[in-house]
Amino acid sequence: MDSNTSRAKRTSLQPLRSAGRQRVEELLAAASDLMAERGYEATTMAEIAARAGAKIGSLYRFFPNKEAVADALVQRHIAILEDEYAALAKRAATLSPEALADILIELLVTLHPRVKSLSALMEARTDKMEIRDRARGHAVAGIAAALRVCAPGLDEALAKDIAAVVLNTMKVLRGMLANDAPTTSGAPDELRRMNRLYLSDRLAPFRRGADSATDGKTR
Repeated sequence: MDSNTSRAKRTSLQPLRSAGRQRVEELLAAASDLMAERGYEATTMAEIAARAGAKIGSLYRFFPNKEAVADALVQRHIAILEDEYAALAKRAATLSPEALADILIELLVTLHPRVKSLSALMEARTDKMEIRDRARGHAVAGIAAALRVCAPGLDEALAKDIAAVVLNTMKVLRGMLANDAPTTSGAPDELRRMNRLYLSDRLAPFRRGADSATDGKTR
């Protein structure tokens, strides 16, 4: 087996020391920035190392090739999504539907800088449909879980339907704020209002006294 094949089959190194973990975070942050800016195919290992202020050998020490970097980034982005939605679900019991709507509609905007290379990775990878389905699946499941905490009587199937609508609304808002979708100066606020009205209407029948737990906290 030649050296290139051997290197391609190696797995990424998981550092045990804090300095090594910090270096990996710096390398992945640099890779995420570059791939978001230039795309996956145009980004090189040398550029990733240079952006991170690291030697190329340091990059190859942790990642045998660009595919391994991409795999690590996908895992990192999915983990961020899982953590954010899990934290939201814990808070949802103390939130009114309107307050939850405000948090959800902004969440994708605030998360974007932390997972900004995910779109570039999905476009370039041969397994992009699998990555897209995983990311969307985690988002829908996470939003649905928060909805069911906020409205305990909501069944799982309907929660996922509502979550899918909310997720698409979140994407529209992000597109508006990035000027990637048709908009006007007041349109984002109208979209936020629409989302509040929608969630208030859909969740109210399933609250079963939950409003008393949120009185004085979110209203």
